[in-house]
Amino acid sequence: MLHNWHCLCELLIQMEHDLQHLFPIIFDSVNDGVFTVDETFHITSFNAAAERIIGIRRDQAIGRRCHEVFRASICQRGCALRETLASGQPQRDIRIDVLNAEMEVVPIAVSTAVLRDSDDRLVGGVEIFRDVSDLELLRNELEERNRFKNIIGQSRSMQEVFALIPQLAQSDAAVLINGASGTGKELVAQAIHEMSPRADQPFVRVNCGAIPDSLLESELFGHVRGAFTGAIRDKPGRFEQADGGTLFLDEIGDVSPAFQVKLLRALEEGEIQPLGGMKTKKVDVRLISATHRNLAEMVQQEQFRDDLYYRIRVVPVELPLLADRRKDIPLLVDHFVARLATRTGRRRPQLTIKAMRALYDYGYPGNVRELRNIIERAFVLSSGDLIDLHHLPPEIRPEVALDATPDSRSLRPSEQRIFAASIGADTGQAIPPEKTRLLAVLESNNWNRSRTAESLGIGRTTLWRRMKEYGLV
Repeated sequence: MLHNWHCLCELLIQMEHDLQHLFPIIFDSVNDGVFTVDETFHITSFNAAAERIIGIRRDQAIGRRCHEVFRASICQRGCALRETLASGQPQRDIRIDVLNAEMEVVPIAVSTAVLRDSDDRLVGGVEIFRDVSDLELLRNELEERNRFKNIIGQSRSMQEVFALIPQLAQSDAAVLINGASGTGKELVAQAIHEMSPRADQPFVRVNCGAIPDSLLESELFGHVRGAFTGAIRDKPGRFEQADGGTLFLDEIGDVSPAFQVKLLRALEEGEIQPLGGMKTKKVDVRLISATHRNLAEMVQQEQFRDDLYYRIRVVPVELPLLADRRKDIPLLVDHFVARLATRTGRRRPQLTIKAMRALYDYGYPGNVRELRNIIERAFVLSSGDLIDLHHLPPEIRPEVALDATPDSRSLRPSEQRIFAASIGADTGQAIPPEKTRLLAVLESNNWNRSRTAESLGIGRTTLWRRMKEYGLV
């Protein structure tokens, strides 16, 4: 589209008088929709592709204000053509939605430029747009393939977790999720619950590391009136609140050895005794625990009871560090940017290759949670259509890394391929979303062109042409 945009704008702006008779033929031969407006935003021309995409005939469009014909999601706020006429600066490949004549939503990518006469006076503007419905369908299919509930990942380690979740959901076996802070342990626990027969019952979360022992017993088992100073009424605990559903004990490795005995008894007997009470209560809960600690080592060091360890670890789930699944970083970045754009109503900015290279190279001690916060910060600081290197935190863009690629020895072969393809040769441009999606399909098919073409529903020749266009061959 960018090539067409340059050619057409040059044609519209610089066309000599003796070539003007060719204009209608060329205008209607372009596959992209094109219309022009005067300074008052009344449509002055409307090509055949615009008729096809919008569903309105040329004679019905010319003379009307563009927002009456081209009913876009940005017409009332952030109109790209209005911004171009005001600033003189072109807009390129802006993803928006329009309503066609059948009142159907059509996703398109828009580019704009100003029109000037031979005396360099502003006479109007041109808007070029392309129907990206097929790309959106591909995008949705890729997201479904690489997403499980709210968990994103195409790496082998995450695909293995995705495959395990449905199996765990159909069982009441205790699950222990092990992973560093920010790897998504709670998301996995929620996914297991939501796919289980208990999905219509409560999912109750307790962060054991945030509650001291003196309060944890009351928090989990509840208390009766008068159990301690300030206990003015009976209060049910989290076990009772989760009755029939799932209890998620986060950071269970922080529970003291003294309280581990009480917790084990409750799990073994399926009943609790509220603090200060004389009677026990039966509860039916499915237990899912999580920790960032190495409980096996803690058992050997007698810091964690072995009988409790084996009771909560019937089925273990290991979540990898983000640094160990770098191929998921572009997907996660795209997901976070899209979610922020939807939440704020702002056009989705693209990342420059420099910014993506820095994100790909960073170590992420805070894992996915840290990446999400980084993207949110960059989204707030970037006011235009690009997120660049200077929008990222200083620790992600050290001076030594500005002109250097990551140490390839730290990347797996598949990661080296996707990184090299992602950064390309020109580090000052934004990475086209279509390139990111094509990379994802290629990577999911181990760069096998036949399988990739089949996944995309296109021929091998078309695939090769797209790969060549994005510098992937």
